[in-house]
This record gives sequence, structure tokens and C-alpha cells, in this order.
Amino acid sequence: MAISIPDWSISPVRCHRTPSITLIISISITRTSVPPWIHRSFIVGCSHSRSSSPLLEEDSSQEIRIIKIRRNLPSQATSVDELNELICKLSKDSRTEALAFEYYKKAREEKTFRPEPRTLKRMVRYLTNTKQWALIPAFSEDLVIFDVVGENSTCSTLISSCIRSRKFNLAESLLAIFKSASAYASAMKGYNWLHMYSSTVTAYEKMRVAGVEPDSGCYRRVMEAYWKTDDAEKTLSVFLELRRRGLNPTTQTYLMLCDSLGRSGRAAEALNFFREMTQMGIAVNASIYSSLICSFAGIGEAKTAEDLFHEAKEKGMLKDPVMFQKLVRMYVDVGTVEKTLRAVKAMVETGMEATDCVLCAVINGFVKKRTLRAAAKAHEELIALGCRPGQVTYASIINVYSRLGLYAEAERAFSDMLGRGYDKCVVAYSNMISMYGKTGRPREAMRLLAKMKEKGCEPNVWVYNSLLDMHGRAMNLRQVGKLWKEMKRRGVEADRVSYTSVIGAYGKAREFEECVRYYEEFRGNGGKIDRAMAGIMVGALSKGNRIDGLIRLLQDMKAEGTEMDVRLYKSAGNSLRDWGLRGQLRWFEESFGGVERGLKVDRLDRRGFERAQAGHRYPDAATRNLSHNPTILLAQ
Repeated sequence: MAISIPDWSISPVRCHRTPSITLIISISITRTSVPPWIHRSFIVGCSHSRSSSPLLEEDSSQEIRIIKIRRNLPSQATSVDELNELICKLSKDSRTEALAFEYYKKAREEKTFRPEPRTLKRMVRYLTNTKQWALIPAFSEDLVIFDVVGENSTCSTLISSCIRSRKFNLAESLLAIFKSASAYASAMKGYNWLHMYSSTVTAYEKMRVAGVEPDSGCYRRVMEAYWKTDDAEKTLSVFLELRRRGLNPTTQTYLMLCDSLGRSGRAAEALNFFREMTQMGIAVNASIYSSLICSFAGIGEAKTAEDLFHEAKEKGMLKDPVMFQKLVRMYVDVGTVEKTLRAVKAMVETGMEATDCVLCAVINGFVKKRTLRAAAKAHEELIALGCRPGQVTYASIINVYSRLGLYAEAERAFSDMLGRGYDKCVVAYSNMISMYGKTGRPREAMRLLAKMKEKGCEPNVWVYNSLLDMHGRAMNLRQVGKLWKEMKRRGVEADRVSYTSVIGAYGKAREFEECVRYYEEFRGNGGKIDRAMAGIMVGALSKGNRIDGLIRLLQDMKAEGTEMDVRLYKSAGNSLRDWGLRGQLRWFEESFGGVERGLKVDRLDRRGFERAQAGHRYPDAATRNLSHNPTILLAQ
């Protein structure tokens, strides 16, 4: 550090050791302006820079110059302006801020010293940057004494810094001292920045209790808090109070109001305030249009949403991809999926790139409301517009091509997806593996599984279910067992489809003991029986002569309310009948008799059934026979 003071003779002291501190201060002070509390033997600096200081005459060694600070300022101190100037100059450099604060404390002891607002502002910055929170309460007294509480930037900076550093108690203490609208506005801004919206509301209520009149900044901050917490009624209430007091709402204020009303289902009110805003000449931005369009799209008001969309398009305010996504979903919900392509075209024309979510919504909309072929055609039109699908869109179109039987197209889309770097989409891998299973290509499926693992994409239960079903239908029990062990090793939890595929595979191979083992494991894990599982297990238990297991299975189905179809009903009934279990057969028929009655109705002559539904009666004899002799119904 070096201080240039003319005509001062300070003898240099050589330092033979390489110093470890770099501290350079350059302040120009004339002889007449040197404060008397700065002695001529002040430590000024040492540098480990290899270049010599221009103030040093000798370049062969480092030099230390000494100046001491007297502890007590003499009564004939320099003018207040010079002290403020010196403190401000020192505080401009982060390496001398501490020295500036020491000067401030010394000068503060003088009765004639009065710091300027800029001096206090720099001291606030120093205390907050160095996180010397313990010194702030005492320093805040200076702000009160020197009457700078109303000075917006200093107090606001101090409170905002406390809140952002999570010194909430200190911030509350300062608010109690300052009691100004700007201070409360700064506090509420800090709370909103931390997403502590309830604290913002609390600060607003304390301000009202303290008798502080809110300004436009306070209203804006508390409106933001209510807006973020989806309290449309409170947002509207604060806005009306702001307008009643004659304060001018801003574009951001109207945005929060319109968006809050729109998200609460009050889109018509939001539109009225928007029209009022435009009539007042307040600038409109793209965010307000986006909010209104999303609001009307969310409630299915397609006409109003389209009008706002065209209005925003004319003004060049279509800039929100989320808005396009909401618009596409609206068209899908109201059944006009063809308009989704127009929305994407408008998105491309504005210079935005159609997002993966938008493209996927278009494809899935055609699948849901039209046909698979219409979805494939829509995908081709999107490609013609220059859209670039993402991995979700690729997964959707691969599924569409697979279901249409266009396997070559599915493989081409999958290859394009990998070429663009989307090599970790589990859904796409699952669709391709399922497609290979449908086409009887287990080798390609296993190669794809290996490639999937190589890319670092972990197979999920859907992938394993497709592979288990594929190899199970081919009765490749060795591969089924390996896949099952791999699932366990990788921590993939098997679901009901997994167990159904494995049990079905062992059932086809007539390994009924394995069927029972996997079934008991499934039940032990809390699995619920469905019709497919029940059908496989009834056959396995019947052929394996597991009478007790079959009865327990039927009891569990009754307890869980599992529905039984005709084929399953006949199979279970025949097994009980063959084993001569009349009591169990009677219980079975009473428990699942609805299936038998459904079978009778299905076998009725269709014309006779239609006449019975229309109120016509069969002849008496026929009616008696039908009601008391079910075999006649079966024969018919």
C-alpha cells in the first residue's frame, strides 16, 4: 500500500523476507489536508508483487512504510466534508473497507461529525458484505440519530440484506425502528425472493397495525404474495384498495391480477380488467396475453381463446411455449384436433421451436380423438413444418407405428431418435422390445436390451414384462429364469403382469410346482388376484391335484370380489365336480352363481330375449320350464 504525501520524509525500512500480504492503497492527500489524527508514521504496505512500486525509489527489495493512527481525534479535526470524502474513498476498495469503518468509528466520536448519506450507504454495504450482523443494531441507531430513516436506498438495502441472509429477527427489529413504507416494501420483497409469502402477508399486516400507510411498492409486493399462493380474492381486494387510493397500477400489477383471476376460473373478470388496462393506455406485454389465453383454454372457451390468440399474434406477443401447449390441449379436449396443427404452424412462424411437449400432445390428441393412421399422418405434417421431435414424441410415434403394424417405420423412427442423441428413453426401448415380441424376434429384443444397458438406461418393469411374456410364450424357461433373477438383482420390483407371465410360462410347461411357488410369492407380497391370474392358477391347481389350493384360491377370489368369466367358472366347477366335493361345489355355485345366470341369458334365443325385454311373455308352460329347469335354457 502506498500513500503519496508531498514533502514528508519517511525513511524506508528494508524487508529481507518475502512478505505474504498484498495491500496497496493509493490516496492523494495534500500536506494541508492531512487530518491531524493521521500520524506520519503510518503502516502503509507491503507487496509481494515482483514489479516495484512507482513510489519506491529502490527496486532491489520490498519496503515497509509506517504511519500510525492516533486513538483519539484532536479537537481541531478537519472539516466534515473532508472526513466523509476520506471514508468514502477508502470504502471504494474492498481491501480498505475495514480501515474506512475504523475511521468512521473514530470520526463518529466527534460531536461535530455528521456522516453524509453516501457515507452511511457505504458503511451499510461493508457491514452486510462482511456479515458483521452484531454491529448492525448499534449502527442502526446512527441512521435514526442522523435522520436518514426516510432515505430509501440505505434502509432498504440494510433490511433486504438481513432477510436474504436469513437474519429475520434482526430484520424485524430494524422494521420496528425505521417504520417507513420503503422499509416494509424492501422486507416484503426479500420475503418474496425467498418464497416466504406468508411472512410477506404478516409484514403487510404489521405495517397496517403500526399505522404506516402502504405505498405502491408495498401493494405490489403483497399482491405478489397473494398471487403466488393462489388467493385470487385477496389479490383483487388489494388491487381495488390500491386503485381507490389513487395510486397508479402498473403492467405487473395487472398481470398478477389477471393471472390470479384466470387461474381461479374467473377468466371473464380477468378479461374485463385487461380491457380496462388497455383503455387506460397501460402497456400490455406478452405475459398478460399468455395468461388470458391459458385461462380461457383451461375452461374450454375456444372462441375467446382464439380471438385473444389472433390479437396477440397481430401485436407480435406470442412468446410463451406453455401457452401453445395449453391451446393444443384445448383443441384436443373440445375435439377439434385438426386445429392443433395450425397452432404449431403459428408457433413456427413466430420463430419459436415447437417443444417436445407440444408435438407429443398433437400426436396423442390424434390417437385419442381420431385414429392411429391420422396420428401417423399428423406426425408427417409436423416434420414437413420443420419440427424436430424430442424423445417423448419419438416414443409416442414409435408406439403408433408398432400398433399399426408398420414395423419398418417404427425402426426408422427409433434409429432417428438414437441418431439425435436420445438414447436413454425407457418408453421407446419398451415399445421396441414389445414390438419385437409381437413379431417373434426374441434375439433382436435381447440385443436391444444389451444396448439399452450399455447406454446406461436402466430397464424398468415394462421392459422385463415384455421379455418375460415373449420368452414365456416360446416356453424358453431358461431365459425366463435368467430374466427373473436379473430383475431381482437390479432391484426392479415385479408387478402382477410379471408374475402372470412367469406363472403362465411354467403352466404351459406343466411345471405346476413352480406355478404354485411363484403364486405364493405373489400373494406373500400383497398381490391381488385378477381374472388372468385366477384362470392360470385354476388350471395349474386342478392339473396338479392341489385341491386345498384351489379351494383357498376360490375363497380368496370371493373375499376380494374378483370377477369370474364363464370359462373360468366352468373350469373350476368341473374340477370340484370331478373330485366329488359336493359341499364345496354347492358353495361355489352359490358364491359365483351370477356367472351361470349370465351364461343362461347369453344362450337365450336372441329374438325371444328381445321380446322379453320389450315386455312380451313366453307361454306359461315355457316360462315354467325356463324358470325351473335351467338345462332347457342351456339347450336353447
